[in-house]
Amino acid sequence: MRKKLSGILHYLIPLLVLAACIILRWQDVPLVGQLRMNVFDTYQRIAPRDFQDAGVRIVDIDDKSLAELGQWPWPRTRLAELIYKLRVAGAAVVGFDIIFAEPDRTSPARVVGDWPQDDNSAEIRKLAGNLPDHDALFAQFIDGVGQIVTATQLTNGKLGNVPRQVGNFSIAGAQGRNIAEYIPTLSGAATNLPALEDAAAGNALINVTPGADGVVRRVPLLLALDAEQPLIGKPVYPTLSMEMLRVMQDAPRTMNVRLSGASGAASWTTSDGVDAIRVGQLTIPSDATGNMWVYFTGHEQQRYISASDVMNGNLPEGALQDTAVLIGTSAAGLLDLRSSPLNPVLPGVEVHAEMLEQMLLQQFLSRPYWASQAEMLALVIVGLFFIIAIPRLGPLWPAVIGVALIGGAIGFSWWAFRQHHMLIDPLYASLATILVYLTGSLIGFMRTEGEKRQVRGAFSTYLSPALVEQLAQHPERLKLGGEMRDMTLLFCDVRGFTTISESYKSDPQGLTQLINRLLTPLTSCILQRDGTIDKYMGDCIMAFWNAPLDVPLHPEKACESALAMFVALRALNDEREAEAKAEGKVFLPLNIGIGVNTGTCVVGNMGSDQRFDYSVLGDAVNLASRLEGQSKNYGVDIVIGQDTAVTVSERFAVLQLDLIAVKGKSEAVEIFTVLGDRNLRDSSGFAKLAQNHDAMITAYRGQNWDLVEELLAGLRENTICDLSVLYDMYDERISAFRKMPPGPDWDGVFVATSK
Repeated sequence: MRKKLSGILHYLIPLLVLAACIILRWQDVPLVGQLRMNVFDTYQRIAPRDFQDAGVRIVDIDDKSLAELGQWPWPRTRLAELIYKLRVAGAAVVGFDIIFAEPDRTSPARVVGDWPQDDNSAEIRKLAGNLPDHDALFAQFIDGVGQIVTATQLTNGKLGNVPRQVGNFSIAGAQGRNIAEYIPTLSGAATNLPALEDAAAGNALINVTPGADGVVRRVPLLLALDAEQPLIGKPVYPTLSMEMLRVMQDAPRTMNVRLSGASGAASWTTSDGVDAIRVGQLTIPSDATGNMWVYFTGHEQQRYISASDVMNGNLPEGALQDTAVLIGTSAAGLLDLRSSPLNPVLPGVEVHAEMLEQMLLQQFLSRPYWASQAEMLALVIVGLFFIIAIPRLGPLWPAVIGVALIGGAIGFSWWAFRQHHMLIDPLYASLATILVYLTGSLIGFMRTEGEKRQVRGAFSTYLSPALVEQLAQHPERLKLGGEMRDMTLLFCDVRGFTTISESYKSDPQGLTQLINRLLTPLTSCILQRDGTIDKYMGDCIMAFWNAPLDVPLHPEKACESALAMFVALRALNDEREAEAKAEGKVFLPLNIGIGVNTGTCVVGNMGSDQRFDYSVLGDAVNLASRLEGQSKNYGVDIVIGQDTAVTVSERFAVLQLDLIAVKGKSEAVEIFTVLGDRNLRDSSGFAKLAQNHDAMITAYRGQNWDLVEELLAGLRENTICDLSVLYDMYDERISAFRKMPPGPDWDGVFVATSK
C-alpha cells in the first residue's frame, strides 16, 4: 500500500506543479510577464534594428539650445520662427512632443499685467493691450505654414477639455462597432490651447506607457477618451508618429482598423482584437489592444539636430529636405526622459522618432496572436513528458531529451526573431518544465532514498554493512519472491546449553545477557566476511553467503568465519573465566559446534501474508544443519560438506571424517572438518597427518582392520590437533565389525541415528 501511494505521489506532485505553472501563465501574473519581457529585451540587445535613414529628424531643445536661446518655456514667437525655418529648410511635416496647455506668459498684455498699477505705466499698458497676442500669432502661423501636428496626452485624471479629434477610424468588415471597445480608455486629458489645436493639421497622442520596470517596449497607437459624444461615441486619438505618417502622405483623415486574432495575451480562445491599422498606403501591425512593439536601433546622433543650430542657420544644405521633424527635448531639467531595452535613459521624443522610422521602413516587431497558445501547449506537452518519463526512465534520459527540447525552443524563438521579427517566449515554458523535472526527479530521489532506507533497515541486522550498502545502491539486484542460487550455509549451536541455562534458573536476565554477549562477536565474524544472518534460534545461528548479492569465494569466507568464531569464543571464555574468578563463581565455558555446507538453494522472502522473512530453503540447508549436529559425535569443532571441502581444500587444512547417511537422508555424503587456515595446511606436520589420515580412511573402507588400528595408533600421537574422539569412534566401530563383519558389499557408509 505504501509503495503504491509513493508511486501515485511520483506522478501527482509534479502534475500539481505543472498545473500551478499553467495557471500562472494563463493569468499572466506580473512576474511571468516580466520574464517574457526580459527575453524580448535580450533579443533586442543582441540584435537591435539596423539603423536606416528614413528621413526622420529630431530637433532637440537641448542644453546647448537653452544656453544660447534662453530658458524654457520659449516665447511662442520663437517657436513660430523655429517651425518657419524648419519648413523653409524642406521639412515635410513637423510634430510637437510638447503640449501648450498654458497661455504664453511673454505676450505683451500678460507682461504689462505684472507691472505696477500707476499713472506712469498706464499709457504703456494701453499700447501693449493693442499688440497681438503671441498664442494667436502662433496659431495663425501654424495654420499658415501647414503640415504641423500638435500633441495631446490622455491621463487617468478628471476630464477637463476634450482634445480636438482630427482623425476618424473605421473597422474593416465590421460595420456598427466602435473601436473604443477594443482599446484602452482613459478618463482625462492634457490639451493644448484650443486655438492651437484648431490650427494644426493633426492632433495626436504623446502617451508612452512604460512597463512595470519603467522600460518602454510598447506604445499605444490608439487610445479612447471616456467622453461620450453624439454620433461618434467615445473619441479615439492616434499616436503622434502615426498622425505624422498620415499628414506626410496627405492621406484622408479616416484610418482603417483591422480586427482579428486573440483579444489578450492570456486568452485561450480566438476572439476579436486589433490586428493592424492602415494609414494611407501603409499598414501598421499592432497587438490586440492597439499597441505597437518598438524595435529600437539605439541612440543615433544622425537623427538629432540642435534647435539652436536651426535658429542660427547652422544647417548643412538639404539637411531637412523632405524630412519628418519631431520637436522635443533631451535637456535633463525638462524631465522628458525614458528607458528602453537598449538605453537606460533616452529622450521621450526618440521613442516617437523610432516608431515613425519603423512605419516608413515597414520594419516591425510582432507577437502573433497564437504565440501564447503555442507557448502554453509546449509547456503542457514537455511537462507531461517529464511526469510520465521520469518514473519509467529515471532522471538521465528525460534530462537529455529535455535539454534538447529546451534548446530547440530557444533556437526556434531566436530564429523567429531574427528572420521574421516575431516575439515568441521560450523562457517561461522552459523554466516551468525544468521545475516539473526537478520536482519529479526530487520525488524519485526521495522515493529511491526511501527504498534504500527500507533496504538498509530490512537487511542491516543480518547482512554485512558493505553488502547492505551495495544492496541499497542497487536494489534491482534483490529479487524478492525466491530465486535459485549456489550458496554456502553455516549453522552454529552452543553445546551443553541446557546445563548452562540451569545455572541461570534464578537469573533469566543474566542468561539473556550471556547469549547476547556470545552472539555479538560470533555475528561480527560472519558479517565482516560478507555473510548474511538468516535468523537466531535461541542459542543457534543460521547464516548464509552469496545472497541477496553475489559473494565471490563464498565457501572460503564461510570457513574463514567458522575459524574466526572459535578465536572470538576463546577470547570470550578467557574474559568470562577471569570475571568468574574475581566474583568467586564457578566458571562454565561456552562451547560451540559449526556445520558448513555448499549447494543450490531457494532464497527470498518467505513466510505468510501476515509476516515473512528473507530466508533460504533447500536440501543443502538441511544437510548443513545435520552437519553441525555431527560435530559433537566426531569430536571436531567444524564439520563441512563435500562440495565445500572440494572448493576450500587448497586454502584450508581439511581432513575427511567419514561417509555418512545423516538422519533423514538415505543418500550418503562425505563429510570433512577444517582444522585451520593455509598456514596450517602448508606445514609439514599437517602434510604427514593428512597422508596417514587418508590412508586410515582408505583401509577402513577396505575392511583392513589391522592396518586401520596400526594407523590409528600413530595418528593419536600427532601434535597438530586433538582428534581422539574421532579415532576412538573408529576403534569402537572396528571392534564391532570384528565381531560382526559388515560383508563384502559394504561401502563404508555409516548411518547416523541422531541429528
